[in-house]
Amino acid sequence: MDSTRFPDDLVQTQHAWNATYQALAAPRPRDNTVLRRRLLRLSVRLWWHPYWNTATSVSAARTRLRQSVRAQESARVV
Repeated sequence: MDSTRFPDDLVQTQHAWNATYQALAAPRPRDNTVLRRRLLRLSVRLWWHPYWNTATSVSAARTRLRQSVRAQESARVV
């Protein structure tokens, strides 16, 4: 288990980003423009979150965040 503890708001933002990306990737998404704008807003929030100022290796931490959130999402589905 990864010992990295990410802030709750950062994890929630990554969950929202994943959900928005999935909605946008669906065939013929409704509200395409709204989804694209939401994805951009969420991307900015993720990129500029203050947590990254404290991370030792930002690129590795970003990867761990994405992997951790995907694992949580797949655990919910099962």
